[in-house]
Amino acid sequence: MAIKKSELYSSLWRSCDELRGGMDASQYKDYVLVLLFIKYVSDKYAGIPYAPITVPEGAGFKDMVALKGKPDIGDQINKKIIDPIDKANKLSIAVDFNDPVKLGSGKEMVEKLTSLIAIFENPALDFSKNRAEGDDILGDAYEFLMRHFAVDSGKSKGQFYTPAEVSRIIAQIIGIRDANTRSNTTVYDPTCGSGSLLLKVGDEASAKVTLYGQEKDAATSGLARMNMILHDQATALILQGNTLADPKFKDGDLLKTFDYVVANPPFSDKRWSNGVDTGNDPYGRFKHFGTPPDKQGDYAYLLHIVRSLKSTGKGACILPHGVLFRGNAEAEIRRNLIRKGYIKGIIGLPANLFYGTGIPACIIVIDKEDAHARKGIFMIDASSGYMKDGNKNRLRAMDIHKIVDIFNKRLEIPKYARMVGFEEIEKNEFNLNLPRYIDSQEPEDQQDIEGHLRGGIPVADIDALQRYWAVCPNLKTALFKDNRPGYLDLAVDKTAIKSGIYGHPQFAAFIAGMNAHFEAWRSKWSGNGNGNAEPQPGLAPQIEEPRQPYAKRLHTTLKQLAPGHHPKELIAALSENLLAHYTGKALIDKYDVYQHLMDYWAETMQDDCYLIAADGWKAETYRIIEKDKKGKEKDKGWTCDLLPKALIVARYFAGEQKAINQLETGLETVSAQMGELEEEHGGEEGIFSGFDKINKASVADRIKEIAGNGNAEPQPGKKPAVGSAELGLGAPDEIAVLKTWLKLSGEEAALRKKQKDAEAALDALAYAKYPELTETEIKALVVDDKWLASLSAAIHGEMDCISQALTLRVKELAERYETPVPQISLRVEALEAKVNGHLQKMGFAWN
Repeated sequence: MAIKKSELYSSLWRSCDELRGGMDASQYKDYVLVLLFIKYVSDKYAGIPYAPITVPEGAGFKDMVALKGKPDIGDQINKKIIDPIDKANKLSIAVDFNDPVKLGSGKEMVEKLTSLIAIFENPALDFSKNRAEGDDILGDAYEFLMRHFAVDSGKSKGQFYTPAEVSRIIAQIIGIRDANTRSNTTVYDPTCGSGSLLLKVGDEASAKVTLYGQEKDAATSGLARMNMILHDQATALILQGNTLADPKFKDGDLLKTFDYVVANPPFSDKRWSNGVDTGNDPYGRFKHFGTPPDKQGDYAYLLHIVRSLKSTGKGACILPHGVLFRGNAEAEIRRNLIRKGYIKGIIGLPANLFYGTGIPACIIVIDKEDAHARKGIFMIDASSGYMKDGNKNRLRAMDIHKIVDIFNKRLEIPKYARMVGFEEIEKNEFNLNLPRYIDSQEPEDQQDIEGHLRGGIPVADIDALQRYWAVCPNLKTALFKDNRPGYLDLAVDKTAIKSGIYGHPQFAAFIAGMNAHFEAWRSKWSGNGNGNAEPQPGLAPQIEEPRQPYAKRLHTTLKQLAPGHHPKELIAALSENLLAHYTGKALIDKYDVYQHLMDYWAETMQDDCYLIAADGWKAETYRIIEKDKKGKEKDKGWTCDLLPKALIVARYFAGEQKAINQLETGLETVSAQMGELEEEHGGEEGIFSGFDKINKASVADRIKEIAGNGNAEPQPGKKPAVGSAELGLGAPDEIAVLKTWLKLSGEEAALRKKQKDAEAALDALAYAKYPELTETEIKALVVDDKWLASLSAAIHGEMDCISQALTLRVKELAERYETPVPQISLRVEALEAKVNGHLQKMGFAWN
C-alpha cells in the first residue's frame, strides 16, 4: 500500500529527531537532506543506463545500510558513498558525516548515524515505485523539510529558504505561465539558496525550460543541486560564488542575459560591496542608475537583475519595504528605474513572512519588454491578507490566488490595488511607499452625536449594510422602523434579531439559492448530475497534450479518477472551477469558498488522491501497531485511510449505531443520577463522608455494617461512619440511599457492558464489510459521503457567517443608540439621589 503524503513528511521529520540537540537546524538539515537525496537517487537511478544521475557501484543506499553499526561508519559514508556520488555528478556536497563536533564521537556517532539510516530503510520510502508520475512527491517532501528547518533555524539562519507561498506568487505574475516557452527559454536566480523559487518558476512554464542559479554558500548550493534532481530538473546549472563580486554566468566580459530572472536576496546586505568595484563596475550594472550605498545592498541586487535581463526580459525581486521610500543614493536609483519604465508593479506583503527577518517585504516586478510604453506602476497592498502560523505569518491559498488574479488582470480594488500613473508618482517625488497611493486602513466606526443625544440609529449606518439589502430588500423594513428624518429604530426586540434575519422569506430564499448553487457544482464533480454518465471502470483522465493546463485537459468526474492520475493537476482544475462557480455571487467571497477547498485538500483529500493514484480505489484495512519504550508491540485496533470506519457505519449500520447512541444516553443519565446522589449526601456530615472511595464494594460493606450493627466499629482504612442521629436519618433511610446508589451502579455497569459489546459487534460488522465493497460503492462513499459532504458542510458554514455578521452589526447599532444621553443623565441623577439617601440614613451627608 502506498504511503500517505503526510506520513512521508512525518517519517522524514522523525529522522531529524536523531540529530536535534547536537547542532543547529541550519546544520542538521544538511545531513537529513543528503540522506534523502542518496535514498531517492539510489531507488530511482541505480543500475539504470543513461540515467540523469550516476550512482556508482558500491555507492548506493544499500551500501550505506551495510555500514550500520561499524565503528568507522562516518568515515566510510564519506569515502564510499558521498565522495563517489559527488564526483560522478559534480554536486559539491559539503557535508561531513565524520564530524565529531556535530555528530559526537565514538559510540555516539555510530548510534546516531545508524539510527538515521534505519529510518530511511522504511519499506514505504521506496522511491523506485511509480507514484503518480508527474507529481513531485519527493520535491514536495524536500520543500516540507526546508520550511521546517527554516522555522527551527531561528531568525538569523533562515535565508536558505523562500516561503513557498511567496515563490508561487512570483512564478505566477512574471508572465511565464502564458508565454510560449521552449527548452531554450532561460530562468535565472542570482541568489538561489536551496532553489525553491527557481523551481517554482520552472514549474509554471508550459514547457520545460532551462534553469540557472548561483548561490554564495557552498553547502546551500549543494542542496540546490540536489533539489534540482529531486524535482526532475537534473540539467539545471547551479554554480557557487558571490553573485555581485564574482558572477559566474557571463558572455565574454559581460553578464549573460536571461528571459526571466527572480531572486530573494539577503535583505539590506551590509557587505554587498566586498570585492565589487563600485566606482567602475565592469558589468555596467550601476551605469545610468547610480551606485547603491555601501551598507545597503538591496538595489545592488535589483540592478544586477535588471542588467541580467534580455531586452524583452521579465523578473521579480523580493526586497524590504525600505527600498520604496529610502532617500539619498537609493532615491536616485529609484527615480531612474521609474523613468526607464522598468518597474511594472509592486506588491506589498504582510510582515513576518520570512524566516530570516520579521520586517515587511515587497515584490518588485520588472518588465523590460513594454518599458517605453508604460504609463504607470500597478500597486497592490496585500499586507493584511494572511494567517498566523506559530510565531510567523503565512499566506493562505486564498491570499495567493487573490494577489495573482488582481495583478495579472490589473483589477483596481478600493483599499487593495490600483494603477498609479507616473505623474502622480512624480508629484510624490518618486516615493513609492504604498500608503501614499493605497489607503488600506479600515475606516473608524463613526459615533453620531445626535443619535446619542436624541436616540435613533443613523440611516447612514443602516445604508452602509447595502450589500445585504440588495439581496434582501424587504429585510431592512422588517428590522427597522422610522424614528425621525435620518434616524431609525429597531422594529423587533433585540433578542429576536437573529431569528428575524434567519426567518425572513428573502433571506431564507437566498440561503436556499446558495445551497442549490453548491449542489449544482457538487453534482457535476460527483458524476451524479444530469449529463454525467456513470464512470467506466478504469477510465483515466483524457489527456490532450502534455503540460497543458489541467483545467483544459480533464474530462472526468471525481469518480472517474484512475491510478496514475495527477493529484496536483486535479486540485488545480477542481479549485479553479469552484472559484469560477462562485464568482459574482452576492454576499459570499469566492476566495473564502476557495480556501475551504484548499484547507480540506491539505488536511485529507490530498492523501486520498495520492493513494488512489498509486493503488486505485482500494479500501484496505490494516492493524495499528504501536511499540512501547521497550520495543514491545501492541495492537491498537484497525483503520482504513481512504475510507474511515465512520462512513461505513453511517451508510450500512446506522441502526446499530443508533442503538449504541441510546445506550450512551442511558449511561449518561444513570451516571448523572449517581453523581447527584453523591453530591446530595456528600459533605462533612453526609452519608458518603466516611468513604475513602465511593465504589460498589465500599457501599456494599457499609450496608452490611449498618445491618449487622449500627454502632459497629468502622473497618480498617475507613473513616468513622457517621451515626444516623448525626445525619438526622435513621438506619433504614441511610440504607435506602446506599441501596439506591448500589442499584444505579449495577445499572451503570450493565449499560457499560452492553455498550462495549454493541461497539465490539459493530466494529466486527464494519471490519467485515470492507472486503465486500465494490469499486462503485467505494467511489460513492469516498466522493459523496466523505469529500463532497465535508466540503458542503464547510461552505454552508459561510452562510452562517453571513447571517452572524449582519446580526451582530444590527445588534451593535441598536445597543449603541438605544439609551439617549438625557435618559442616562436622569438615571444617574436618580441613582445619585438614592445613594445620598442611604448615606444620610447612615449619618453621613455631603457638604
